[in-house]
Amino acid sequence: MSETLPLLDVAELSRQFTVRGTTGGLLARLRGGAAAAPKLHAVDDVSFTIGRGETVGLVGESGCGKSTLVRVLTRLLDPTSGSIRLGSQDLTHLPARRFARRPERARIQMVFQDAGESVNPRYTAFDAIADPLRRLRRLRGAALRSRVETVATQCGLPLALLPRFPHQLSGGQRARVGIARAIAVEPELLVLDEPTAALDVSVQVVVLHLLARLKQELGMSYLFVSHDLNVVRLLCDRVLVMYLGRIVEEGPAGAVFANPRHPYTRALVEAIPQIGAEGAPERIRLGGEPRSPIDPDPNVCRFYGRCPRGFARCAEQMPPLHEVGPRHRAACHLVEGG
Repeated sequence: MSETLPLLDVAELSRQFTVRGTTGGLLARLRGGAAAAPKLHAVDDVSFTIGRGETVGLVGESGCGKSTLVRVLTRLLDPTSGSIRLGSQDLTHLPARRFARRPERARIQMVFQDAGESVNPRYTAFDAIADPLRRLRRLRGAALRSRVETVATQCGLPLALLPRFPHQLSGGQRARVGIARAIAVEPELLVLDEPTAALDVSVQVVVLHLLARLKQELGMSYLFVSHDLNVVRLLCDRVLVMYLGRIVEEGPAGAVFANPRHPYTRALVEAIPQIGAEGAPERIRLGGEPRSPIDPDPNVCRFYGRCPRGFARCAEQMPPLHEVGPRHRAACHLVEGG
């Protein structure tokens, strides 16, 4: 039965933050209405799945909620509501403050954007990779050293570099340490938060090839968060497009890039630099400012005001995700009914 379940099943997930120090918050306190303090809706009613062995890309501009969603999924933050299931196990009831010490921590690991910033500067490369093995696998001595050396070799990190500290390693070497640390405990899901953003272009290609090889060899699933749509198009099976806390389009990578159905997705795709694009149709130009994520009107499309195709209904009814193709959905009234 469990083999038929998706590896990750996220249902109606939300994360809100109380906004303090604002005029609205002050008025709420003066009126004795602490419950009415303004809320920032960083992640708002998000649902999606990731299959076993699947790579799913998560894209959207800065401030759309990607980082908060990732922190909730990896249990660094507690959700406000909704559920997170990894296989048959519900992770939602495990508080974030306790999750780091639970055996379930090994099942979902994260590769951070800048390994130099996410690794303890007092740890050698060996200790950085060994740390989760000590905490989650209780390995010691020869068994610990053997496992660290095995994953370092898998990630192309020379064993001679294991005694070095982060500042003694190149950017590419630090990235390999971060990846080795994440896969050391044999996770089922690897969350990659802009894993190549801090690297030179030539090193990015090498690291991306490494990630593709490890996925094939180890059978992991990936959630790949990136601003680089070309990388997402090449690496991912499916794509989630996020805007102001909500998923506005999801579908197979080929379909989303070839035929984006939401105006925001289309604007993102058309912004990808292309060689020899003379004579191409005019690109969508997004005007206006994004709507405020603080207590947003639940009846108004989040993209309303910037959307060049918005009309009256968009200001009166939040569009749900409509089926627009096989496993392809978009939250836009203009695509209702396919």
